Amino acid sequence: MKIYSLGFLLILLITTFSCASEIPTVIENSQNNQQLQVSSSDALPSGGVFNRLWSDPPTLDPHLAGDTTSSGIIVEIFSGLVAFDPDLNLIPDLAESWEISNDGTVYTFKIRDNAVFHDGKKVTAQDFKWSFQRAANPATASAVADTYLGDIIGVNEVINGEVNDIKGIKVIDDLTLQISIDSPKAYFLAKLTYPTAYVLDKFNVESGGKTWTDSPNGTGPFILDEYKIGERIILKRHLKYHLEPAKLEKVQYNLAGGSSMAMYENNEIHITGISMLDLERIKDPNDPLNADLVVGNPDFSISYIGFNSSVAPFDDIKFRQSLTYAIDKEMIAREIYSNLVVPAYGVLPPGFPGYNPNLIGLKYDIEKAKLLLSQSIYADESTRPRITVTMPGSGGAIDTDLEVIMNIWKENLGVEVEIQQLEWATFLSDLDQKKFQMFAGIGWQADYPDPQDFLDILFHSDSENNQLGYSNDELDEILEKARIETDISTRIDLYHQAENIIVNEAAWIPMWYPGERHLLIKSEVKNYFLTPMTVPKMRYVYFDK
Repeated sequence: MKIYSLGFLLILLITTFSCASEIPTVIENSQNNQQLQVSSSDALPSGGVFNRLWSDPPTLDPHLAGDTTSSGIIVEIFSGLVAFDPDLNLIPDLAESWEISNDGTVYTFKIRDNAVFHDGKKVTAQDFKWSFQRAANPATASAVADTYLGDIIGVNEVINGEVNDIKGIKVIDDLTLQISIDSPKAYFLAKLTYPTAYVLDKFNVESGGKTWTDSPNGTGPFILDEYKIGERIILKRHLKYHLEPAKLEKVQYNLAGGSSMAMYENNEIHITGISMLDLERIKDPNDPLNADLVVGNPDFSISYIGFNSSVAPFDDIKFRQSLTYAIDKEMIAREIYSNLVVPAYGVLPPGFPGYNPNLIGLKYDIEKAKLLLSQSIYADESTRPRITVTMPGSGGAIDTDLEVIMNIWKENLGVEVEIQQLEWATFLSDLDQKKFQMFAGIGWQADYPDPQDFLDILFHSDSENNQLGYSNDELDEILEKARIETDISTRIDLYHQAENIIVNEAAWIPMWYPGERHLLIKSEVKNYFLTPMTVPKMRYVYFDK
């Protein structure tokens, strides 16, 4: 759910993943301004197949997923103790309730008596303990276990191979699970909404071996009915789902590619993003597609260019700053993207908790860029290390903005950059192993509404998701204080300090926040909510025929 491919994002211009800076509870039709309210399921028609375009997910294993393409499917098949609803309220999921100790470190969950796996087997506290330990087990090789479970006492010892049992997880009885964390943390419950904390069926995983996800026995609102790589994924509703069965009979994800607009106009899919080439036409009230136009607020995400600060030439702060100052984001947003993206100069997206509207950042200043380059230890072009930027993709096509940026660097700074492209799953694997000197074409989407989800997870020296090789002792100290700070204003101030350090040291180049999103959604589709993060939402969708 975290990392997304910018290529996939921009194919649809602003994808069908989700969006909303102000967390809407409704979608509005741009022509008649009708609101799509959640209705009582008793009054709703049910059935039908919802069709959409998607990409092959790198994995369907919840404990391995670290990207939105995978998580967008996983959240519909599996579930955890808690979840976010479409309004981003934290709600009970497999746990019907929980209690928190007075010191904020012990969470006691009561699991629903009617919670079952897809095969009808009851979900127990022991299933959860096994699942947490499986996620942390080094043999699982999860790149996100420490990020989302590391607050639990004993998880790091399991990850490091020192023990097999997580000390901080106790099974009180079949339906009662107790989790102890190392210190009170306001965001801990929200972290449990991420797939790393989802429950799995031990027998399903162990008997299925490496291909167990071909027939996963999940607990979510949908069951994996069919998966043909490069063709389609079909989900069917789980009739014994503990939070009420989905309205749709099936959801089909078309993986073969093609023109989403043409597929939409041919009634092959129910939703599509709109390219810049089509947007002005569709905004015309006289266009037949205008009635299907839906305008949504941006999601909580940012796209960026990453440096490996541990290798040359990006181990020099002045070289990183020079490249950053050289980019005229306002011009690129205007000329390349018709202002459908918002130039980013910080890390936290607008509307996100802790967003700092007063942050200036390293804005375009070509003279300053040249001066910084001249002061860099890599100023001499003849001795400067060869630079390669790696991005997901194939076939040689690259993002237009990256082409423009590379030309700016070459013409104004004499810095040449070569491109390497990798298939998405391979790219993610190599990114986790910090194999890249420089990387682009991706973004980061929030999983829970807390600044820790961006600043700590991406930039703390010890974070598994710090793929930048970036390390700053002062920053680490501030982030560690913010984790346990209970006063909200003090905590936000700490995160503002942290963001200033990250931005001024050019730990990465923040590029774009998504702008207002434009989608086409068939008029018979109801309750398709535009959320700012990836949350399980297909169970709310229905057709009004």
